[in-house]
Parts: sequence; structure tokens; C-alpha cells
Amino acid sequence: MTKRLNTRHILIGLIIFEILFLYSVNAKAHCDTLDGPVVETARQALASGDVTPLLKWVSIKDEQLIRTAFKNTMEVRKLGGKAKELADMYFFETLVRIHREGEGASYTGLKAGSEIDPAVALADKALETGSVDKLTGVLTDAAAKSIRERFSRALETKKHADESVSAGREFVEAYVVFTHFVENLHGSVKGGTEHH
Repeated sequence: MTKRLNTRHILIGLIIFEILFLYSVNAKAHCDTLDGPVVETARQALASGDVTPLLKWVSIKDEQLIRTAFKNTMEVRKLGGKAKELADMYFFETLVRIHREGEGASYTGLKAGSEIDPAVALADKALETGSVDKLTGVLTDAAAKSIRERFSRALETKKHADESVSAGREFVEAYVVFTHFVENLHGSVKGGTEHH
């Protein structure tokens, strides 16, 4: 019975860890921000009156929907003032929603640019400057720090794992967190991750 409860606690812990991991990835999506590349391209397209640059952000099947929304937005923008602001926001929302759906990601509204993950901001900067060195340095340092922290916890608890059942459970919990983190990190590096 105790062993089954322990296994259940570990599984619940793992599920919570995975939910938090997936939530953090979803919460920091870059394309649904007002300062992100999708909205920036939309601003430029609305200013120039040319929808073509936007089409790269949507699939072929959604192209006509964006063309129609763009045309309607351009018409309403002519009214100026508040109508122009509302038309722009409607278009940004439509474009980003369609883009996110095309990625298989949920859409929860546009967010302020301040919510952009710092690593994503560095990735954009790398593309602007043509150098990825700063980004790789920051990510390498962050990964190394996270690995070391989890490793230290697992190593410390391992020293006492055989002293009692509770100490053993503490080790197993730290071990699971450490190895799953490394496994997820390696999977991301090896196979890439989907953009959610």
C-alpha cells in the first residue's frame, strides 16, 4: 500500500512538472505579442497597403481569409481615428489567431511585448545582427546552471537515501526531477521542439 502511494505521489509530481513545463512554454509564446514578428509584419503591411508580406505567417488554406480580413481592415482604416485603431487591432487579432491555429497552438489573445521570453528576444536579435554567439552563450549558461542545481540536489539526497524510507523517497523525487529535466533538455536539443 505504501509503495503504491509513493508511486502515485511520484506520478502526480511528474504530471505537475510536465504541466508546469508545458504551461511555461505556452505562456511565453512569441508570435502572440504586440511586439512580435507577426504583428510587426502586419503593421508594415497595413502601412504599405500590401498584404503579400503577411502571407508567410499563414498556411495556404488560410490565405484567402487573411486577404479578405486585410481588405476589410484597409477599408475601415480610411475612416481614421478610433475606427482605424479598432480595425488594426481586429486585424492583428485575426492574423495572430490564424497563425497560432496553423501551428496547432491555442490562441489566448494578444499580449504586451514585455511578455516576450528573453531567449526569444535574443533569438530575434541574433537574426538581426547575423550572430548567434550571445544567444548560445546565454542558453548554454542557463542550461548548465539548471543541470547543476538538479544534479546537486540529487547527489546530496543520494548520500542519505538508505538512511530511511522518507530519505529514500526524497532522493527518488530529486532523481526523477534531475533525470527528466536532462531527458527533456536532450530531446529538445536533439529533435527540436514544436512552437507552442
